[in-house]
Amino acid sequence: MSVAVLAGGVGAARLLKGLVEVVEPARLTVVANVADDIVLHGLHISPDIDTVVYTLAGAIDPERGWGLAGETWQAMEGLRRYGGVDWFNLGDRDLATHLFRTQRLSEGASLAEVTAEIVAAWGLDLRVLPVTEDPLRTMVTVVDEGEIGFQEYFVRRRHDVAVRSVRIDGAERARPAPGVLEAIDGADRLVIAPSNPIVSIGPLLAVPGVREAVVARRDDTVAVSPIIAGAALKGPADRMLAELGHEASVVGIASLYAEIAGTLVIDEADADKAAAVEELGMRCLVRPTVMSRPGVTVSLARAVLGLEG
Repeated sequence: MSVAVLAGGVGAARLLKGLVEVVEPARLTVVANVADDIVLHGLHISPDIDTVVYTLAGAIDPERGWGLAGETWQAMEGLRRYGGVDWFNLGDRDLATHLFRTQRLSEGASLAEVTAEIVAAWGLDLRVLPVTEDPLRTMVTVVDEGEIGFQEYFVRRRHDVAVRSVRIDGAERARPAPGVLEAIDGADRLVIAPSNPIVSIGPLLAVPGVREAVVARRDDTVAVSPIIAGAALKGPADRMLAELGHEASVVGIASLYAEIAGTLVIDEADADKAAAVEELGMRCLVRPTVMSRPGVTVSLARAVLGLEG
């Protein structure tokens, strides 16, 4: 079975950890969000790609859910001494990834090529594709402040400010990266990971051609709800949905995904909402989805791929 996964953030990385246990990694393609990317200290940083790679390599910091385990922070300490920009923490080991990426991009390599080199360096066999190699940035308009970049909202403001709107800058000019549309079209199963639908999955679908490709595969597409019992396990997805006028529930997720996914997987805590999901024209699977619990990651992966029993 070949599988393509639309991914962004920690929830996606955890599901992928289960998927590589039940699918041959070489048959797995990740289409990753790059609208969270930021250039800082002259370095090109791709947080969602790196979280996927570090998690699957078993190198992620398990407590933070981002960055590398066993980090030291001497570079950041030195930067603070000089009064430099220090609100976006980069560990000493993690810096090597960004230094390498930036160097290769400056040499003319494409973001897809560099990503493949990073994936291979960590000994991983799956394919990780940036959704686009063109500039794509999530911009967030927040109350009393105006429009700021996503990392300014998420990290510097600790996503603790109300959101008025979200805009994907550059989307109208972006083109899918090489292999993206082919991966979506050729997969036996297309999976929408349990990522923030607005700022993780939304940017992928905003790239011209991607949403249309996913809609064409709707019957073979399974989405996993990032909302459980009205809340996000991590991050601001629940608050952001409510602030932007959506219902912060599995029914709200179903409303956003009904056009692009034939099936929605929801947690047992939301079993009473399964009928409401199905009224929106989606098949609803009720399964354990909290992947911090023992065994859930693999069982969820098997359910998503229809390999139960």
